[in-house]
Amino acid sequence: MMNDVIILCGGKGSRLSEETVLKPKPMIEISGKPILWHIMKHYSYYGYHRFILALGYKGEYVKNYFYNYRIFSNDFTIEMHPEKEPQIHGLSNESHWEITLVDTGLNTLKGGRIKRLERYVKSDNFHLTYGDGVSNINLNELDRFHMKHGNIGTITGVHPPSRFGEMLIEGDNVIHFEEKPQLSTGIINGGFFVFNRKFFDYLISDDKCDFEFGPLQKIASEK
Repeated sequence: MMNDVIILCGGKGSRLSEETVLKPKPMIEISGKPILWHIMKHYSYYGYHRFILALGYKGEYVKNYFYNYRIFSNDFTIEMHPEKEPQIHGLSNESHWEITLVDTGLNTLKGGRIKRLERYVKSDNFHLTYGDGVSNINLNELDRFHMKHGNIGTITGVHPPSRFGEMLIEGDNVIHFEEKPQLSTGIINGGFFVFNRKFFDYLISDDKCDFEFGPLQKIASEK
């Protein structure tokens, strides 16, 4: 059974600097919950409950969130004796999640972060995604595709839409308007991966080991 999910949470999120001064990008909230929580909820829906989080920039924020999650998500009774643990009343919907939080360095590139998680991955194949992107992808179908083809890695690809609407103009008149049309027939990295653990052999535990440039390119060239 493929249970392990690696989520990369270590980037600085410079393009959202007004939000990420105090918190890492995966902890920016949507509807009162961090982006990271929504990603994990999506995996959990498809039966994946064991998460390995690669922390970096402001990783203590992520640690504090999950360390205190049961307290903040439930009613509880606490005895003030220092040796007494709080008694949690009820279980949250995330009570079956297992989360391993790993400090992978402040400035480490993504490949180095992934390599440092190798000892925590228990399954022969594992999922991997970024900590800042949500999706409606069917993860079970992604699994089946990966296992059917037997490759080291499987990557989702998407056709990117334009960020802006387009107007078709004749003279001084707009004759057609299209909202965010398809840019091209090209495919970009959709951000959801499945790997065989042999992928770790393409990585080194070094701060400068990248993920997309280098390891993925090498795997693609070997096909």
